[in-house]
Amino acid sequence: MSAPGPWWVRILRAAVWLGRHERGVLVSLALVALGLWTFIEIADDMGEGDTHAFDTRVLLALRTPGDPNDPLGPPAFEEVVRDVTALGGTFWLAFLTVAVTGYLALDGRRRAALFVLVSVLTGLALSSMLKVGFGRPRPDLVAHGSHVLSKSFPSGHAMGSAVVYLTLGALLTRLSPRWITRAYVLLIALLLTLLVGLSRVYLGVHWPTDVLAGWSAGATWALLCWTLALRLQRGGQIETSENSADS
Repeated sequence: MSAPGPWWVRILRAAVWLGRHERGVLVSLALVALGLWTFIEIADDMGEGDTHAFDTRVLLALRTPGDPNDPLGPPAFEEVVRDVTALGGTFWLAFLTVAVTGYLALDGRRRAALFVLVSVLTGLALSSMLKVGFGRPRPDLVAHGSHVLSKSFPSGHAMGSAVVYLTLGALLTRLSPRWITRAYVLLIALLLTLLVGLSRVYLGVHWPTDVLAGWSAGATWALLCWTLALRLQRGGQIETSENSADS
């Protein structure tokens, strides 16, 4: 048996092995780093006031010229947007999480159900802590089209939607053996996340950078959960599409 070689050779060999066998994990971690960097950059620019011009321009572009209290489009469209924004509310996100968790538990995937529940709850808790920590006031340029109580940055609806929809979507893809099903689930999760975030800007309850930061933080959390779920499934700690607690 040949000698293991110096430490730098062992590290190089480990990196080569990781690159061959863990490409998905490496890509995910790179995207996590990108998402974290994006959030930090937005937060830093927001804190220095560099985003005010952009935020103001976008908000006013969604209002009738000369009347900042009138959103573009007919009243019926505004009602549709309110329906969309409700999909990112606390009640609906909690209901969906409980429903998915219950389904997984009844299907015999109890460890997967617990992982989903913990991932979502911790992600939503992080969203609340960030809002309190930054304490950014809500937009005061336009009338609010929805009742709000908390602070503005990051958008709780945008981050919460990303945490719930993208986390559930990413984890559910690990339970499906068909690529077309996985792609469909992720597409729906992404579409819902985008629509909820855009609805918050249209209704005037968030600055655009609030939503961008919420998307970045929520997507980063979902990627972290996906990566951890992948590792746990490969180690047998979480059920896959081929096994469950009852199989």
